[in-house]
Amino acid sequence: MANAKVIPLEEGWNEEIKAKALDKLQNILNEDMQTGQTNLFGPKEYVQIYTTCYDMCTQRSPYNWSRELYQRHGETIEQYLNDYVLPALKDKPRQGPNILLTELQHRWKNHQIMNKWLKKFFTYLDRYYVKHHSLPTLSQAGLRCFRSHVYDVMKADTTQAILSLINDEREGKIIDKTLVKSIVELYESMGMGSLEAYTADLEQPLLESTREHYARKREEWINDSTPDYMIKAEGALREESDRVAEYLNSSSESKILKVLEEEILERVEMVLLEKETSGCRALLQNDKSEDLNRMFRLFQRLENGLVPIASIVETFITEVGMEEVQRRQARVDGEKDKNDDPSFIKALIGLHDKYLAVVKNDFAGHSLFQKALKNAFVEVMNTNVGQFTNAELMSTYCDRILKSGGEKLSEAEIEESLDKIVQLFTYLTDKDMFAEIYRNQLAKRLLASRSSEDAEKLMIAKLKVQCGTQFTSKMEGMLSDLAVGGQQRQEFEQRIRQEKIPLDFSVLVLTTGFWPSYKSPEVTLTDQMQRCMNIFRDWHDQKHQKRKLQWIMTQGNATVRGTFGKKTYELMVVTLQAVVLDALNDGVTLGYEELAQRLNLEGDMLKPTLHSLSCGKFKVITKTPAGNKINNTDTFTANAKFTSNMRKVRIPMASLDSSFSAKKVEEDRTIAIEAAIVRIMKARKTLQHQQLLSEVLAQLSFFNPNPRVVKKRIEALIDREYLERSAENTGVYNYLA
Repeated sequence: MANAKVIPLEEGWNEEIKAKALDKLQNILNEDMQTGQTNLFGPKEYVQIYTTCYDMCTQRSPYNWSRELYQRHGETIEQYLNDYVLPALKDKPRQGPNILLTELQHRWKNHQIMNKWLKKFFTYLDRYYVKHHSLPTLSQAGLRCFRSHVYDVMKADTTQAILSLINDEREGKIIDKTLVKSIVELYESMGMGSLEAYTADLEQPLLESTREHYARKREEWINDSTPDYMIKAEGALREESDRVAEYLNSSSESKILKVLEEEILERVEMVLLEKETSGCRALLQNDKSEDLNRMFRLFQRLENGLVPIASIVETFITEVGMEEVQRRQARVDGEKDKNDDPSFIKALIGLHDKYLAVVKNDFAGHSLFQKALKNAFVEVMNTNVGQFTNAELMSTYCDRILKSGGEKLSEAEIEESLDKIVQLFTYLTDKDMFAEIYRNQLAKRLLASRSSEDAEKLMIAKLKVQCGTQFTSKMEGMLSDLAVGGQQRQEFEQRIRQEKIPLDFSVLVLTTGFWPSYKSPEVTLTDQMQRCMNIFRDWHDQKHQKRKLQWIMTQGNATVRGTFGKKTYELMVVTLQAVVLDALNDGVTLGYEELAQRLNLEGDMLKPTLHSLSCGKFKVITKTPAGNKINNTDTFTANAKFTSNMRKVRIPMASLDSSFSAKKVEEDRTIAIEAAIVRIMKARKTLQHQQLLSEVLAQLSFFNPNPRVVKKRIEALIDREYLERSAENTGVYNYLA
């Protein structure tokens, strides 16, 4: 090694490296290379050149040529690019984008080959000299040369060529996507490990070009119907996404789609939504599910794109619901109003089912549209027309479903109907009003044994899920009363048999707090009825000494056997009807005043009873003079000519008690408001008026109290020394323990 020949710089460079490697490499690159050809130098040739470079870099100073070889490596690439590559590219822009990009693709591949072989030849430089002096690697140096001498010079033309081809493809022409992809990769490579060159030199111009292109398309498409426009917009978004996947960098997708969203969606959203014959309202009106779903998918892309759609949906559903309310108003105006309007409730259920499905299917159950549906139905369900509130109509509809002989439905259909009515119930503001009416109707069904216990429990369970235990506690108590009283009734019936009374007599013992309040007249009963009552009272007082019995005659019922001519009928009547029939037994004729005195009944009880027996469908007694109104001068006798095709005859009678007490509802609300105020103040101790008011309103979910009423209840609690006003600020309340 000590006697190794020193290689002079010029001799080693010109005679070995340049002559045997660089000149040959340039000649091969300038000729048409075969596709995929990579082994340009044989092993012996490569080793010889590598050895020469190695020796020139490892000679002792001043003959160590590492710095000079690194410098000449760069100069070689620069000279090649300036002498061969640039001249070949500069006249291509005029010949068309395909020719320019094809030539650039060819020259870029050649440059990569040159860079690779030079790196191989000068590997020792990379390993030691470059690392020691913190210089760019040979590969980096080669890329930098290409960027500064070719890319920076040609990038404006190549970018324009790429944009031209992309616009051609957007117009439906076929382009060489592989060619475009290879040039995009060149842009990516010029970032030296980042996407800086791609972003600045290609992506930014592409975004501007895209914006201009789709601005023109927007003006072309805007005259189409909204569904047609949306189909084109969706197609454009899909095509741009596919385009990125095929030959652009994936980071561009969100930016390009953002441009499209702004140009073809955001700028014309309200125009599209409000088109008279094809906008959002028209699509809802014509049940265009597919188009509505497409509208949702497209405008969901925008930050607040769904807000105006949800607003239109809410307005539309409200209007459709109010049309049903107006139809009910027309029926009320044309005929006498009743608390039973099943067609109205069924129409509302149908509307709710329809638009709930629209929200779930067309709008993917999005919270904005759920809120729109809720707001619309809250307005519709709380718009009352006629004499009866929607709460009462809904409760009566439940009564039809649950009552035997009402709506003839299977168990599954009953459960489905109850589910739907409970859905509507959730929109009611005055839920406590519904509860009071429902409780009264439930009591009538239970006392008359005209409903299924399982169905009643099912409905109460559904209400309990929506409103909690407090809401249904009295209803559950009513069912519990009936269940507990079964064994008690059996014991008493055994006692009646022991007394040998020829009556089938039974009593329901109910808890006062659970059941509605009923009128309780001191009617004069038959001797046998009175005897049965006395026996029961004695028996009950022995078992339950601390309980006080109160007899509710208006809720009792009886079966009376009546013989008219040669035919005998079983008349199913209420207790008051039974005592009237007994008073007129054996063909007795009595005047109204005499009947009232004998039975100890006031007019508000006796007149409805007599009307049901003499003026209804089944006239088992005859009124003189004839007519549909009961007067104090009328006389009554059994109708000897009464006939019926049925052996068992149920004689209906109007209820003597109102379906609910509005006064009681108001009293319950007063209690609930005061309880909420005390509960909040006990926890918070001190609170401002407005904050207390808002918290009270938030807690009361069964009804929507008027703030003035809440203020009155606060004043009442101050008078009763539950609260006091702060000495420093009269708008602040303190809790008094």
